[in-house]
Amino acid sequence: MDEQRWLASYFEQYRPMLFQEAILEQLVELKRLLIAAREAGKKAVFAGNGGSAAIASHCAVDFTKNAGIRCVNFNEADLITCFANDYGYERWLEKALGFYADPGDVVILISSSGQSKNMVNAALYAAARRLAVVTFTGFSSDNPLRALGRLNYWVDSRAYNVVEMTHQIWLLAVCDLIIGAAEYPASRAESGAVAV
Repeated sequence: MDEQRWLASYFEQYRPMLFQEAILEQLVELKRLLIAAREAGKKAVFAGNGGSAAIASHCAVDFTKNAGIRCVNFNEADLITCFANDYGYERWLEKALGFYADPGDVVILISSSGQSKNMVNAALYAAARRLAVVTFTGFSSDNPLRALGRLNYWVDSRAYNVVEMTHQIWLLAVCDLIIGAAEYPASRAESGAVAV
């Protein structure tokens, strides 16, 4: 195998997602939604499974610290195991939203396949309570989660890492769009910068 050629082909898979014109307008919409939530004193709730849970944690921290958007995620093992044990894994996230989400919050659900029952149930619950649902999915274009959000971001790929990394790039691009810069100090407070 020509490994360099393989990698060149691999990285080429990102081009259609990252350089399409349509995604730019869609990402600006997410920025506006998050800014409106912040101005209304609301927060964003991030959730995912597996690698998407790690993305949820990363983004919740960065949006909070760097962009001034108050965020939470539900990646505590005690919370997940307690709620999954008491309510079933398919409903644990729905129950967590019931306890922690407030009217007007933005719920960002990340699922590579868009098929995860806990994500779909959470989206249905959130939409029924008029929370703003945002979905990040991949794989099949008609996955159930993709149909449930106010904003829906879909990656046209069946490769887990391509889908997950594209989700992370899109989300963190919105974080930097809110800040208005791609380069800034790790501690914005020390630099005197204020999130806008």
